Amino acid sequence: MTGTRAPLPPFDAASAAHKVRLAEDGWNSRDPARVALAYTPDSVWRNRDIFLAGRDAIIDFLSAKWQREQDYRLIKTLWAFTDNRIAVRFAYEWHDHDGQWWRSYGNENWEFAVDGQMARRIASINDLAIAESARLLHWDRGDTGRRPDNHPGLDELGL
Repeated sequence: MTGTRAPLPPFDAASAAHKVRLAEDGWNSRDPARVALAYTPDSVWRNRDIFLAGRDAIIDFLSAKWQREQDYRLIKTLWAFTDNRIAVRFAYEWHDHDGQWWRSYGNENWEFAVDGQMARRIASINDLAIAESARLLHWDRGDTGRRPDNHPGLDELGL
């Protein structure tokens, strides 16, 4: 299949957790074009109060997001899964152009096509202003932005 994105549904615990980590890695790259390839060409999103569809809209949305959200670092964790659906919870930290740090918390519901691309993403997100000294998501972004395997996850951080 063209555009196949393993692991493919139906998911088990291991493949669902792997899919979540791949999504986290993609988003931490802050590369909108790379991230968009994980979604079907006609993928439908609800992100907070924004509704969009299609890869071009995803690229535009993520480009604007990562212009606003500086020094972005994200952790996702598996919440639940079934056949072709995965639910995750996440937290990410970032600062705005004025230097105010934020921690954004949320939940996402994902639905996948048979080729493993995400066909639907529904995200609910809340933002909390934090002091820089309250940050918990610390790692060297390096070339890829990937969170090191030994960095604590959400549960270990109490998030």
